[in-house]
Amino acid sequence: MLENEVKPSKHSMDGWNPDILPAFMINLVDVLGMTIIIPLLPFYAEKFGGSPLAVGMLVSVFAFCQLIGGPILGKLSDSMGRKPLLIISQLGTLIGFIILALSQNLFWVFVSRVIDGLTAGNISLVQAHISDTTTPEDRAKSFAMLGIAFGIGFFIGPAISGFLSQYSYHYPIYVAAALSALSIVMTMKFMPDRKSKSAESPLASKEILDVDLYVRYFKVPKLSAILCLWLLYALAFAVFTSGFALFAERQFSTTAHHFGVKEVGFVLCYVGFLSMVLPVAFTGRLTKSLGDHRTVQLGLFSLTAGYGMFGFIHGVIGIIISCTLTAFGGGILRPVLTSMITKCAPRSEQGAVLGISQSLMSFAQVIAPIASGVLIDHNMLIAWSLLAGLLCLLGLAFSVKVGDIVKA
Repeated sequence: MLENEVKPSKHSMDGWNPDILPAFMINLVDVLGMTIIIPLLPFYAEKFGGSPLAVGMLVSVFAFCQLIGGPILGKLSDSMGRKPLLIISQLGTLIGFIILALSQNLFWVFVSRVIDGLTAGNISLVQAHISDTTTPEDRAKSFAMLGIAFGIGFFIGPAISGFLSQYSYHYPIYVAAALSALSIVMTMKFMPDRKSKSAESPLASKEILDVDLYVRYFKVPKLSAILCLWLLYALAFAVFTSGFALFAERQFSTTAHHFGVKEVGFVLCYVGFLSMVLPVAFTGRLTKSLGDHRTVQLGLFSLTAGYGMFGFIHGVIGIIISCTLTAFGGGILRPVLTSMITKCAPRSEQGAVLGISQSLMSFAQVIAPIASGVLIDHNMLIAWSLLAGLLCLLGLAFSVKVGDIVKA
């Protein structure tokens, strides 16, 4: 057995890896801070005169910076260890939140997103840590545990944002900054510091951004196919998350007013609750009974239906059905796709390959929010909904080819 391979412990053989707990808690606190900002940011930007297109560009600028910083953090973590790079990433998030809270105009809102984006590697670094400490057969279940952290974050974070925003838009941001500071303390105190044996891999490189290395990843048929599937999902997810708040403001209303931060926060709270419950209830069972590939197809089908419905609904029942479908689809799709990606790369390069998947997510969030902003700016709400659904439908069609490649 190679030195950098995972040796199953008694805990892991019993289905539990003790290294998951600190990663789970750190990820949860990070996601809480992020999800407090998601429903607030579009309305916060509107307060400074931002249009839907400007809101889309805010998301795009953050993602573009993440596209630059993500692979650097992932590559450095393969040689320097996950812990120090995670702390740097979290510090950037904290500084970004503080600047966001103190912003007096749209320019400083953009500055805050640039800083946060350049150091945004929290999620991929925690995923790399999980990949370092789990066996391939337990990986989907472990990533599903991180999915639960996402669910809890999306359950609690938007609710906090919706409640506090009634008093001031600044209060949720200060809470997000406090949570970011807490995540730094938790990382320093509880996360073990392990380093990958990158020198043992034939693809290892001393360079931070080794373009040839990434090209070689995409020359691996199985990995490139899965990454292309991930990109289609990422594009659909970016269309939805970047535009939902302003879409809901225009599409839905209560008896008194159109949807605002509070209402959007509570809708996302419901999605988060389902995202917390559904992965643990179904991911393990579905991958055992259907396999990874069929589970991915089921997730894409559910997302296609859920996203596509939004443009045609106006009432509470329709919102519940659409949100249930999207939460189920995303809840089972993301951990399984992540697990499939890690199984196609050497253990010593888990940080790099997960950095690439994060870069694809960032690439999607550079392009999709601008398209989303343009459509909503022109009140093309049905087209916005169908765009997200169509991207998942394309992923579903492409998954047939992915299945043939995976079996080869």
